[in-house]
Amino acid sequence: MSIKQSRRAIIAWIGALALSYPLLRFIGFKVPRKPVQVDIHKPAPANGVIVSQEFILFDRNDACWALSRKCTHLGCKLNYLEELDILECPCHQSKFNAQNGTVIEGPAQHALHFYSVEKRDNDPLYVVTI
Repeated sequence: MSIKQSRRAIIAWIGALALSYPLLRFIGFKVPRKPVQVDIHKPAPANGVIVSQEFILFDRNDACWALSRKCTHLGCKLNYLEELDILECPCHQSKFNAQNGTVIEGPAQHALHFYSVEKRDNDPLYVVTI
């Protein structure tokens, strides 16, 4: 096999891989994302809510949970409205229940993602797996 033929074979393999990627995406193949643990070193304030870039953590009535801040409609970052105890999208005003992440008002169709929370007695006080 000459050098020219081996280059062609390598280019053919690269081309085949590049063309198969859209096909795999189309049929729904996804590489699973590795979970990330986020350490929170501060205690929850009196209202029991800690807002971060990726999630909102709730610590109320001996229960801890975290909801994604990414709107399921178009991916905008949600805001927590404490007086109404809801999460609202600033882009299209979808509203979500802060207790369970369900849609209260559209245009969003799907509930928010829940993240597991481990509450600890020592530092870090919370570990959220996203």
